[in-house]
Amino acid sequence: MEESQKILIVDDEKDLCEILQFNLESEGFSIDIAHSGEEALDKPIEDFDLILLDIMMGGISGFKTANIIRKDRGFQVPIIFLTAKGEENDVLTGFNVGADDYISKPFSIKEVVARIKAILKRGKKKADEKTNIVYKELIVNQKQKEIFLDGQNISLTRKEFEILLLLMKNMDQYISRDEILKRIWDDDVIVTERNVDVNIARLRKKIGAYATNIKGKSGYGYCFKDKN
Repeated sequence: MEESQKILIVDDEKDLCEILQFNLESEGFSIDIAHSGEEALDKPIEDFDLILLDIMMGGISGFKTANIIRKDRGFQVPIIFLTAKGEENDVLTGFNVGADDYISKPFSIKEVVARIKAILKRGKKKADEKTNIVYKELIVNQKQKEIFLDGQNISLTRKEFEILLLLMKNMDQYISRDEILKRIWDDDVIVTERNVDVNIARLRKKIGAYATNIKGKSGYGYCFKDKN
């Protein structure tokens, strides 16, 4: 049986969330809910197939939330904005921060379902292609959390895997030790930049010829460099 596609609903109107959840689950989708942008960003964004995102919320706005998902974290999950506003400027802002679609409130549930199915169908092939991040003979499978080097599965710890994934998704861009700590060790209490250096050293040993692609630069952090 095919696994249900996962949708994250982000809206501070709890009644609306419940209505959307009931109807979308009736269509066979798996639903999770966040009532703020901050709550949404604490969830594993990479696990969702689509996000329904309200623009006007308490705390950070839907625009800011989408910008963090797209630019800061590098996730390309489809986003549909939900908003009571219908002004042209809001529509343009939404698309500028990476919206795939835009639905003004009030809306019909049938319209929402139709838009969701259209975007998921359109994006399925594209999403499948992004399951793997590939650099020559080094392959990172994001869904299965596996690394292949010259066709052989290599064993990494969870931290090593997440560091390599982060660096390869941001190829040729330096990421500071502090930023790596925030993204990879956010669940730990006491860590230092030395933790990053130790894991980088172990990671380099495990990825063989590609160890030299991981560059460190004082004051800038680490980067996975394309040496072509």
